[in-house]
Amino acid sequence: MNMLTMMGIIIAILSTIIMMVASILSVKSIIDREKSTPFECGFDPFYKARIPFSLKFFLVAVIFLIFDVEIAMILPVMMVMPESDPTEWMTTFTVVIVILLVGLYYEWQQGSLEWSN
Repeated sequence: MNMLTMMGIIIAILSTIIMMVASILSVKSIIDREKSTPFECGFDPFYKARIPFSLKFFLVAVIFLIFDVEIAMILPVMMVMPESDPTEWMTTFTVVIVILLVGLYYEWQQGSLEWSN
């Protein structure tokens, strides 16, 4: 057998052994039932499913996503910056940030960011 086939067999055997050991060690007990239940957005799944919830949670989540997308657009540019025109990038980022700030100001003026009624 050639070396590549031997390495493949060894890797298959090692990964099988690791998976078997992991499945043996990860046996869950019934005591941890509370930990294994789903918990999402502060709702307890064992009670009523149709309880009213606050839209403040979703407002914070949407604002986070908007600014997170902005950061995800800006960070990779540092790698491309040396090969491109800096004036073009500064103009693009200035426009993006101004649009976000105008939208944030508009939401603020409409009262959407108020926590109390």
